[in-house]
Amino acid sequence: MQRRQLLKSTVAFSAATVLSAPAIAQTPKKISFLTWNLVHLEAQIKGWIQGFTSTRPGVEVEWIDKKGPEVPVYYATQLAAGTPPDIVDIQGALGLEYAAQGALVDLTPRFAAEAAIKGRYDPDYLSNWVFEGKSYMVPYYVSKTLLFWNKTRFKEADLDKPPANFDEILAAADKIKGGDKTGMLTLNFDWLYWPLMMMNGVDLLSKDLKTPTFKTAKAEEVVAKLAAATKSGAINSISWTGRWVEPNEAFATGNVGMLQAHAPAFFWIKGNGPWINGETLGAAQMPGDWATPNSHGLGISKGSKQPDLAWDFVKYLTDSDVAMQFSRVASVLTGNKAVDQAILAKFEKDDPLAFQVLKTQVEHTDKMCGNWRLGNDSRVKDAFWPEFQSAMLGRKDAKTALADAERRVLRELKRA
Repeated sequence: MQRRQLLKSTVAFSAATVLSAPAIAQTPKKISFLTWNLVHLEAQIKGWIQGFTSTRPGVEVEWIDKKGPEVPVYYATQLAAGTPPDIVDIQGALGLEYAAQGALVDLTPRFAAEAAIKGRYDPDYLSNWVFEGKSYMVPYYVSKTLLFWNKTRFKEADLDKPPANFDEILAAADKIKGGDKTGMLTLNFDWLYWPLMMMNGVDLLSKDLKTPTFKTAKAEEVVAKLAAATKSGAINSISWTGRWVEPNEAFATGNVGMLQAHAPAFFWIKGNGPWINGETLGAAQMPGDWATPNSHGLGISKGSKQPDLAWDFVKYLTDSDVAMQFSRVASVLTGNKAVDQAILAKFEKDDPLAFQVLKTQVEHTDKMCGNWRLGNDSRVKDAFWPEFQSAMLGRKDAKTALADAERRVLRELKRA
């Protein structure tokens, strides 16, 4: 009886333990989501999070938003502390750098297991985050450069269509300039000016990304022409001294003939340029259809304690339903092929000018340039850009600037 009593007591204790176990077993599965300057979408993002968690009892999603310049600093700090956000929204080649540092999960096995998920994304945009043969991010919202042209300034210069090659760009810019008018502007960060080089057959690196290939006679000619056009006022010098606000603001005044920028610039300049409508603004591919991407992707931190749940959330954010809502509220393309075709059809009906701009983003995606798969992209950029800028502003001649840039880039490549 004593033994039986002991067994009954033990069973009772075990049952009580099981009943109290939810304190451990029901501990919420929590993931965090870091976004890049999307605070203006707070209501929508919180709604999407609620939609995700409502069908997954015990799951929590913490949303963190940081301004663009703060994201890399914040993420680096969290990586060092061993507490990185589970899902990260990263712009441009920064995702490749994190992949090279071992900070992101390799998504290749997940794509192999879920071919339909991989198939939802535009393959050319998806490939921008392939490093050493492995995929590390999926498209979140995508863009690449195009040429905006001011039809009024073109008409005044007896021009009626966008330029078809590099020399026509410079010739048109030269005809438009005069007084308070200049011919052309370009954004310069994140290699956005590189189509001007690529349309002339000038690439930065060899195919294996180990050797600089830009110090050529043709490159010297191109750089010298761009510098001369800048000195004459045909190219607005803000192209080489500004970043985002300054060149877009200058184009929004209506006094500049052309702007090379990516699609998000359209909504900025439209909001600041009352002259802009379908009769006054044109949108076209740059000559040769060359464009530099500047997209945002979603990656999963290798330090995530819930990688499967994080992947589930990434799929949820980029599926047709949520991606379409995101596309509509933010006026962006998503890299989800079906969603982008649907939103383009809507823009074609509701806003033909925005449609003309956005459709360039899904055309000729095989001609994207300035997107070398480098794990040290920012260091290579910081090696090349100051020398190129010096040539544009007349501080160095083209030959000297390219030689100095080659030496600095080669040093960074050897460090990799």
